[in-house]
Amino acid sequence: MIDLGRRDGRMLRIGHRGAAALAAENTVESLQLAVELGCDLVEFDVHELDGTLVVVHDRPVPGTTGLLTLDETLDFFAGTDAGVHLDLKTRGAANTVADALRRHGLVERTLVSSFRFDTLQELGAVERGVRLGLTYPGDPTGLAHRPWARPLVRASLAGLKATLPRRLPHLLARAGASAAVLNLGVVSEEALRRCHALGLPVLVWTIDDPAWLPRLEAMGADGVITNDPRIFRG
Repeated sequence: MIDLGRRDGRMLRIGHRGAAALAAENTVESLQLAVELGCDLVEFDVHELDGTLVVVHDRPVPGTTGLLTLDETLDFFAGTDAGVHLDLKTRGAANTVADALRRHGLVERTLVSSFRFDTLQELGAVERGVRLGLTYPGDPTGLAHRPWARPLVRASLAGLKATLPRRLPHLLARAGASAAVLNLGVVSEEALRRCHALGLPVLVWTIDDPAWLPRLEAMGADGVITNDPRIFRG
């Protein structure tokens, strides 16, 4: 089973969409760069497209071509020692994902995350060997990536941050999660304490400014998800 706690006293290094700042995200090139730069896990996003699971951040338009399939991506990781962080963004794919992980021998090296409770519940029911991470908060509308919406998003995160610590135990239990995958905007020392009291690690996203690393280290975060793994070199 993949260990999501600190390694030799340091936070886990997780490459978001491979190494999205250095190569086109969710491509073999970005995945390979993340591995070469020493990431403990490599994160990528999975959607369904025309009946096939593909690796892409935003929901693809039907008929889109040239995307990596989940099978191609897992085949790449089967030839490495890196851990897999699969962010599952489509419903009803639990059996397909579980079968693919088994086929490539990656069940025990994989964390599957989602902001959807039903997605995690379904996957946990069909494959008990995979680690499950509850992503919080979710962004099903994609507003967080739109510049005009950023002030609203920041205000919303501030409100969620205040209430999250007392809600976390219920949220994680409901999802059957064994890790919390938290947006930086909702992370607090109290939220970390609540998770650690349950014996669950906390991974924080998305950190591209290295100035955050010592702060999160001091707070007790277990891992950091970044677009640019070069931030760990300092």
